[in-house]
Amino acid sequence: MNAKINTFLNSGLLDKYLLGETTSAEAEKVESYIARYPEIENAYNTMQHNLEVVAKANAVEAPEHILYNILDELDDTPVVQLKSRTRYRKWYQFSVAASIAALIFAGTSYLFYTHNQKLSEENQVVVEELFDLRSDIEQNNKMLDNVMRQLLKLNNPETEKYIIKGNERAKDLKTVAYINPKEKTSMIDVVSLPELPEEQCYQIWAELQGKMVNLGILDKADRKLRSIPYMEDALALSITIEPKGGNNIASVKNSVAQISLH
Repeated sequence: MNAKINTFLNSGLLDKYLLGETTSAEAEKVESYIARYPEIENAYNTMQHNLEVVAKANAVEAPEHILYNILDELDDTPVVQLKSRTRYRKWYQFSVAASIAALIFAGTSYLFYTHNQKLSEENQVVVEELFDLRSDIEQNNKMLDNVMRQLLKLNNPETEKYIIKGNERAKDLKTVAYINPKEKTSMIDVVSLPELPEEQCYQIWAELQGKMVNLGILDKADRKLRSIPYMEDALALSITIEPKGGNNIASVKNSVAQISLH
């Protein structure tokens, strides 16, 4: 790889371009490099795949009920219209008409008062919904920061990727391990796990100096990129079927997947 390509890859422009943070000039430069150099195109495709992995791991459904509640509250405001068509022709009925008018005025005033009270309550609901929305936005910003940190880990040249596939006992099993020996970090992405009886679970192990070290339980209901303990000098990773809740000792005879790390 020539110095020009290496300098470009180390500049961080590809990461910024992938996250939509480049200027128009920077974007034009990145697209030019991708078109001209196959090495950069391959790096871009790899980073794009890693971003999809991280996005899948941190996907969270948007809170639609907040917008719907606000729109419903604004649309449900009633309009009160009062009409009086009573006409009086004789002078001696004036006092009765005045009384009725007073009652109508009082009733209208009460309706306007209750209407204003309701509007005040509805405004309070809107304020609370907007406050919740702001909290959700802050939470999403924190999630974005987490996504960017995970993406940087996956795109680190020192991070090694291991695809772990199941054997005949679990053909549909597939997980991906990301191990960085320099930073001493390990992450795993559960892609698919075959169904097990309720009393059983999948457990991942590291083979270390002739021993099987427990790295945790795998649960497809919790499909996301997550950290697992880093085991220096581990020779292999294995997945076994264990009793629900996990086991302290690996059931080697129930092994469903294994991959060498060296």
